Amino acid sequence: MAPPRNRRPGFSRRAQYSLFAGYVVAVAGSLVGAVLLALSTLDPVAFAALRASVAEVSTPLSSGLAGIGRGIGSIPSGIGSYFAVHDQNAALRKQLAAQHALFLRARSLSYENRRLLALLQVRERISEPVVTARLVSSSASSTRRVAVLNAGSWQGVASGQPVRGPEGLIGRVLETGPNSARVLLLTDPESVVPVRRTRDGIPALATGRGDGLIDVKSVALTATDFGPGDVFVTSGIGGIYPPDVPVARVLHRGRDASIARAFTQADTVDYALVQRAFIPPAPPIPVPTPAPKPVAAPRPPKKKP
Repeated sequence: MAPPRNRRPGFSRRAQYSLFAGYVVAVAGSLVGAVLLALSTLDPVAFAALRASVAEVSTPLSSGLAGIGRGIGSIPSGIGSYFAVHDQNAALRKQLAAQHALFLRARSLSYENRRLLALLQVRERISEPVVTARLVSSSASSTRRVAVLNAGSWQGVASGQPVRGPEGLIGRVLETGPNSARVLLLTDPESVVPVRRTRDGIPALATGRGDGLIDVKSVALTATDFGPGDVFVTSGIGGIYPPDVPVARVLHRGRDASIARAFTQADTVDYALVQRAFIPPAPPIPVPTPAPKPVAAPRPPKKKP
């Protein structure tokens, strides 16, 4: 049924008052708007003062209402954060318990290692530092990658000694003078360093490319996959370089070979440490096994007369 066209409130006084109040508010709003428009046009200074006064009065109220709105709106996120923090706390407690178990195991292994070393009287051979000197120059455009050290034979520097910086290995001394020495950098094609991968001990060889990078080639009997971020340190095999000195980090994925970047760049290093050549521990001397003594044959018993 269609609604009647007559929308008069009839005899309901409440409806009449509501309609009258609506008219009054509309007329009053129109008058106030007209007055403010005229005031802003005729007297901008007075209008600006009035606007500032209204803003001062309404700011606390609007701030309170905004705070109430933010508080109501943050209730769902707060509930979600509570459950998320509870789950994260449980996961962290579990991880802490696992790390504590690993810590106890590592401490036990460290104690056992020290005890065995003391029992076997094993002496670790660590390369002693010779001198700390400044790298005064390095070749960046030549095919040979060498640097000049401002220390030489008068300071105890000798050919073949390893040179390292704060971040890792730089190279080895190539030749010396009285107060200077030439250092063969890791990136030189003539540089070959025995290395191993830190996460699993896979042996490899780090060879310079001549372009500022290093080729890392596996020498393991099985196929080896290299991934970006693999770290290689010196293995100590063959002498010269002490073990566990950072050498390079792999840049690209490869199989049995990959390209890496040295941790230490000679053109960014001010001072370098020259060490004595590393001497690997000598193989154990075999102890001769004494030959067994021949067993004498038993004598026959004497006959009585």
